[in-house]
Amino acid sequence: MSHVKSLECRECSRNYPIEPSNACEFCFGPLEVKYDYDSIARAVTRQSIADGPHTIWRYHDFLPVEAETAVDIGAGLTPLIHAKNLGRMLGLNELYIKNDSVNPTFSFKDRPVSVTET
Repeated sequence: MSHVKSLECRECSRNYPIEPSNACEFCFGPLEVKYDYDSIARAVTRQSIADGPHTIWRYHDFLPVEAETAVDIGAGLTPLIHAKNLGRMLGLNELYIKNDSVNPTFSFKDRPVSVTET
């Protein structure tokens, strides 16, 4: 997690250490991961991403967990489906829907569970 600086409450901006936590102790607001974007810009390239595995772990530099302890069940890189008819109904020309039903367990939950530490 060399690119993660801290967790920050989206409501009250309190900072928290990097640990499994998702809510502020003071206002119960959601915690967001704060990244060191300069560090990411120096370490990550389009080529390093393209050379990664064909799973969610090709984006490990952007995930708030250590890649070395990752459990890789093959989640991620599911197709985007161009939803032309739905897009037309909503007045959108470029509407795409992520088809996570082709993940290993046929669920959108594979992605968040892959980056959950216990």
